[in-house]
Order: sequence, then C-alpha cells, then structure tokens
Amino acid sequence: IQQVFKQLFYMINAIALNNLLLRKDVCSWSTGMQLRFNISQLEEWLHGKNLQQSGAAQTLEPLIQAAQLLQLKKKTSEDAEAICSLCTSLTTQQIVKILNLYTPVNEFEERVTVAFIRNIQKQLQERNDPPQLLLDFKHMFPVLFPFNPSAITMDTIHLPASLNLDFLNKV
Repeated sequence: IQQVFKQLFYMINAIALNNLLLRKDVCSWSTGMQLRFNISQLEEWLHGKNLQQSGAAQTLEPLIQAAQLLQLKKKTSEDAEAICSLCTSLTTQQIVKILNLYTPVNEFEERVTVAFIRNIQKQLQERNDPPQLLLDFKHMFPVLFPFNPSAITMDTIHLPASLNLDFLNKV
C-alpha cells in the first residue's frame, strides 16, 4: 500500500509541476497559495492513514518548492539567495522557467525582472542539473517485496510426480 501511494503521489507531483511549467496563466502568487494548501491537505491525509513513512510526501517536494517559489519575493539579491537555497529539488531550468512565466494577478505584484532572473542563473551555474525541463510522469518506482523466511525446511517438502519436476534433486 505504501509503495502504491508513493507512486501515486509522484504522478500527482509530476503532472502538476509539468502543468505549472507549461502554463503562464497558473504561475502566480495565488496559485502558489492554493497549491501549498492542497499539498498540506494531502500530507495531512497521509498522516491520518499512517502512511507518512511511505515516502509519498517526499515525492511532492519539487511541487512544494515550486509553490513556495511562486510565493516568495523576487526583487533583491537576498531574495535570489533565498530562492537558490530553498529550491534544491528544482533544476535551474525549472526555476528560471517559473520565474519567466510568473504573472502578477493584481496591482500589488510586479513581474520578475530580467536582471533578477540572470542573478538566479549566475548563482545556480555550478549546479549539475539534468538538462530536462519536465518531469517524467511515467517514471515507475521499483516494487519491493519484503523477504519473509518460511518455517518449513526444504527437506520436508514433497513434490508430487504430476508436476513433472524430475530434474530437481534433493541434496
């Protein structure tokens, strides 16, 4: 069950983040607030079902950081440093794309300046990020089956002749 929910939450993360990276109309402060609220509801649900050890919440980390990026101030070099230290699960390309797509929805917000985006790129240039922008929502985590040793010893097992397993020999 834990592995199923980890996979499901990864797919939620990948699809939501990819939509955020492809749609200018959703890159705003209010969307960041809405995303953060919805993610906290998912985390609360995991906690209520005792699935916090499944790793499902950790798969949402890039989406959480993208939501926080939409909510942060984006003006000074201190803001740029805060963004760089906060957004460790996002690639440089993803951070820059979100900043470029950021669209103010009211008069109190301002567009992100080109100088600010260049400052971010300069600070993150040492990162060895993968070149891809979008997450692979078809990624599958390996299924792990726990090993439960049997109390039955091999020498007590009787193999019926009808199975035609004559090539097996007891040692």
